[in-house]
Parts: sequence; C-alpha cells; structure tokens
Amino acid sequence: MTAADFDSWGRIDRQTRQAVSPDAYENLRETATSGAFLPFGNGRSYGDSCHNDQGRLIDGRLRSRILGFDPGTGIVSCDAGVTLRSILEQAIPHRFFLPVTPGTAAVTVAGAVANDVHGKNHHARGTFGKHVLSLTLLRSTGELLTCSATENHDLFHATISGMGLTGLILSVDVQLMKVPSAHIQQHAIRFDRLEDYFGMVEAVDGEHEYSVAWIDQLATGRRAGRGVLLAGDHADASCEFPDMPRSLKLSVPLSPPFNLLNTVTLKAFNEVYFRKEKRGETVTTVKWPGYFHPLDAIGHWNRLYGPKGLYQHQSVYPADTAPELTARLLETARKAGHASFLTVLKKFGGQKSAGLLSFPRPGFTLTLDFANQGERTLKLLNVLDAMVIEAGGAINPYKDARMSPQTFASSFPQWRKLEELRDPAMVSNFWKRTALALPK
Repeated sequence: MTAADFDSWGRIDRQTRQAVSPDAYENLRETATSGAFLPFGNGRSYGDSCHNDQGRLIDGRLRSRILGFDPGTGIVSCDAGVTLRSILEQAIPHRFFLPVTPGTAAVTVAGAVANDVHGKNHHARGTFGKHVLSLTLLRSTGELLTCSATENHDLFHATISGMGLTGLILSVDVQLMKVPSAHIQQHAIRFDRLEDYFGMVEAVDGEHEYSVAWIDQLATGRRAGRGVLLAGDHADASCEFPDMPRSLKLSVPLSPPFNLLNTVTLKAFNEVYFRKEKRGETVTTVKWPGYFHPLDAIGHWNRLYGPKGLYQHQSVYPADTAPELTARLLETARKAGHASFLTVLKKFGGQKSAGLLSFPRPGFTLTLDFANQGERTLKLLNVLDAMVIEAGGAINPYKDARMSPQTFASSFPQWRKLEELRDPAMVSNFWKRTALALPK
C-alpha cells in the first residue's frame, strides 16, 4: 500500500498514514490506547471522517469475502471490506439488486453502513441501514457482538451512521431486493427554471422508484436553476443489455497542475449536458452503471480538480423553505466565483433512518463540489453552512472536511449518545475536530 491508498476522496490533506490489517488489529487491540485506531474502507468519504492521523487505520479491504448469498431470499452475508460492486456482481445474475446504492459502487459495505448512505430512491426505500439485518462488531474490549434491531440494538443503531467509531465491523448481512432487470427505464425531464423542478418533483417521486436532478449551477437570470430530472424504474425482464458491463474503461493517471473543472470548462459542459436532452420528457432504457454510478467509469476522476483537491458540500433542509434556499445557495456559490461540477438536488422522503446519526431527514438535499481555492473556498463553505443551519437543516459529515463544532452540533444534536457508545480505541480526525471540541 502507498500513501495515496489512504487518501480521502477529496484529497485535501494528503500524507503518509499508518495502517494495519484486521487480523493485526485483533492482536493489537488488547494493548490499544485511547484513540489509537480507526477502520478504513475504500477512501470514498470526501473529508476526514476516514482518517486518524494520531493513530493507525485498520484496512478493511484486506478482508473482503462474500460469505454467502441465498438466491431464494436475496440475503447476502459478507466481510466488511466487500465493495457494493462485488455484491452486485453476485446478485444481478439472480435478479437481485441493492435496495439502496450511493453514487459509487466502490464503497465497502462497512462504509455504506458506517455512513448510512442514501441513493436516488430515499423516498421509496430509505437509507442503506434500513436493509441491514445484522452485523458482527469487534470491540477493543474483546467482545464480539452480533448486533441487530433486536440484539444489542443500541450499538446496532449507533454503528449504522457511526462513522466507524463503535468498533470494527467484521461482517454484515444485507437484504437485497428482487428486480426484473438491473437496468433502468429512465425518464429524462428537462426543466428551464428551478421552480419548474419543485413544481413536479412530488408527483414524479410518487410515480417512480428513483429520482434525482442535475442542476446547472452556473446558469443565471431566467435560466437560473435549470436542469434535468432523471427519474427511473427497473426495466422489465426482456431488457437485452448484458447484466454485468465491463469495469473501468478510462482513468485519470495523474493530477494535472491546475483545476480542469473551472468556470470556463463547466459552462461549456453544462450547456452541452442540458441541450443533449430534448424538451419535455424522454424515455429510454439505460444500463444500470450509467444511471447509478456514471463516474465509476472514469478511474480517479477526483484528480481533475487539481493538486489541491476538492471540497464537497451536501446539505439537507426543510421542504417549506427549499425553493428559496436552494436558489440562494446556488447564487451564493456562483457570486463567490466557485463552479460546481456535480450539482445534484434530491427530495428525501419521510422514512425513518436506522442510524443514530443518519444524515437524511425529510426535505431536500443539495450537493455541490468545488475545487479547493484555499481561504476563498473555506469562507464560502462557512457561509453556506450558516444559511442551511439557520433554515433548520444539516450538513453531511462524511462529505465534510471543515465544518465547525457548532455546525455539527446543530446538525446532529444527539451526538453525545454516539460518544457514549464510541469504542475508546476508535477516533477520527473529524470526531476530534467536531464532537470532542464541544462542551460535554
């Protein structure tokens, strides 16, 4: 393993980090000091929730077997280090699919649990943790616990969304969902103004399993907030695409000396992306990787932001203020001279999350990402935080690399419960920067 193997996806703080295998941790845990370790999945968290620079990381990728799959029930049992892609490779030939998948299939199953990830169908299926049947958790005390909704339930709910702080997840049982095809019948609906999206999203979500909108963050005037709503449902069994497309075709071999995703290039990209969809609604059948994980086709795409890395800002806020607040957030970033490549808007449903510190809650979630421009970017992100918190919203911790302790506490007022259940051997840069900096 090289230093780059333990970067976060944002690549803001790049340095050599020490790591051990899960087997080595089991031998070392008896002498572990406070905050000496932290589980590490596949480095898809954007900020510092996957780092412990004063201790050692436990590299979960070194234990990555699928332990069992029942094609009758759709229950998969696997090591914590198995990626979601590996689960799909096992399940799709039997016409099963992940009930919830984030924007990349490269995350580990333990990472999906620890961050209680969401997908394009939160309104229909909730978060990933809702579909976890049980997990095994190794505490630094030596306790090997089976955790579920009925057994060690406090630790179960704290481990789901616990960002790896409750102990080392060894294995997970997940209930998959039966589908006629892995591929998607997509409904692409182009809209010219942000208010058009808010006027139709509730009806669209009521009719379709999946729903997500791409927004042109750089559009101004009458075109401000224009975009494309991509709704979808699993295609029928007659779909003729191969179920398991080939893996990566392209890769960014190294980081360019400057940010390639700047205002000039993104204005051109946004215009092409918007115009490629016809006016009104277009229905096509698309391969599942293109709908769920389009950027997985480009290896190391995060390098396009240049050597200083990127910040991603994901917020959630109440529905009643969402139209106005979304427009203000987009305009604030634009006026600050920051262009966002991945500008995504989704409506969260009312399903209760299984995790103690789960990010999704009823309302709308906006995701923006910015090339790191130093203090200018940090100042903008603080302003965006303040706008969201004032509206009664929250900031996503596993996308974060800089939020204040006060912003974290406002976003997750129940954080002390996780601190009570935290394994004393586990801590992260994020937790020290936020929770542990707050009054007890």
